[in-house]
Amino acid sequence: MDSPPRPVGFWEALRFWLKLGFISFGGPAGQIAIMHTELVERRRWISERRFLHALNYCMLLPGPEAQQLATYIGWLMHRAGGGLVAGVLFVLPSLFILVALSWVYLAWGQLPLVAGLFYGLKPAVTALVLHAAHRIGTRVLKNAWLWAIAAAAFVAIFALNAPFPLILLAAALAGLFGGRRAPQVFAAHGAAGAAQSGYGPALIDDDTPTPPHARFVGARLARVLAIGFGLWAAAMAALVLACGVQGALTQMGWFFTKAALMTFGGAYAVLPYVYQGAVEQHQWLTGTQMIDGLALGETTPGPLIMVVAFVGFVGGWTKQLFGPDALFLAGATAAGVVTFFTFLPSFVFILAGGPLIESTHGRLQFTAPLTAITAAVVGVILNLALFFAWHVMWPQGLTGRFDWVSAMIAAGAGIALFRFRWGVMPLLFLCALLGLGASWLQAS
Repeated sequence: MDSPPRPVGFWEALRFWLKLGFISFGGPAGQIAIMHTELVERRRWISERRFLHALNYCMLLPGPEAQQLATYIGWLMHRAGGGLVAGVLFVLPSLFILVALSWVYLAWGQLPLVAGLFYGLKPAVTALVLHAAHRIGTRVLKNAWLWAIAAAAFVAIFALNAPFPLILLAAALAGLFGGRRAPQVFAAHGAAGAAQSGYGPALIDDDTPTPPHARFVGARLARVLAIGFGLWAAAMAALVLACGVQGALTQMGWFFTKAALMTFGGAYAVLPYVYQGAVEQHQWLTGTQMIDGLALGETTPGPLIMVVAFVGFVGGWTKQLFGPDALFLAGATAAGVVTFFTFLPSFVFILAGGPLIESTHGRLQFTAPLTAITAAVVGVILNLALFFAWHVMWPQGLTGRFDWVSAMIAAGAGIALFRFRWGVMPLLFLCALLGLGASWLQAS
């Protein structure tokens, strides 16, 4: 019989979390698979049952579940410091990479080489969003009632231009009342399924007692909540004093705080809300730039919600927050601000809620309101796919010319995703090359 692995020190864990931040490609599914392979199968830092127990909790929360799972395991192993290090290092590499790519995009985006690459990436992103709607839909829409909620959400945002928070609220109420009248309709399925065995004893095994720092204490919960709210309030107060209530950075902090609390269903679910606020309301960037930012987010490690760093960078650059001679500083500052406000709630959810979850190792269930919200998210994401397709295939509007090349690239990307199950990175690489070649042929 295998012996348990040796204890893991804080600095050894830190090196792993840093490595994970640079290799966490593939969206939440890919990132969770990487963590399972490394932490459960290879290193045996945590048993599969405890891993899935934490994952089920993270999937109930708004926010990026893979980043929250890393935070949870880091906290379970090395207290609050371990959770903070794991969560921050999951995000930090992608923040630096996206700031650099955003700078290249804004400074040299009009060069034929860069423009050609994005010409191919935009149709690929359209196919990816449509595939996301299909992937979530097949998992969630298990009956006619949930299909009806998804359809109603699509009509509400597409035809009525209803605000995203209102759609979430209506779906939650439908799940709340529907779950009481017809619980079988909203019966949830576990996020992870049954645990497997055969990897050998783990450092945190099925029967390992909960460490003292992970046991529920009311005073500790109040302290974590107070610190989390205090950090948020101090940051908002600093922005108000520096920029004013209507200042761009203050508005970004408030807007992305709200966005962070609405990311049920993953980053694709909150993108319509980000689009409504960042593009239509505040005009921090254009719809075309939003598509380009999503393409950059797909090509970098870390959670896809990190596309908000691109939104912040472009907004800070466009608004010239520090004058025309400090555009990079303005963009980088705005990217840092939106990243802070987007991820702060995730840390509070884990450090405050973790002890409650550790108090029982029974399998968690999705609630009926959350099931209804996730069903509504499918309709919202489908609307986002149509929005992207419209901007990509009719770049001058519906009265302008139809871009057959973009349509063909999008169709090919869709076939690669749905039929052949290509990975995101090979798909984006090939589509970027196709766009570059098409741009060169059109220019010659």
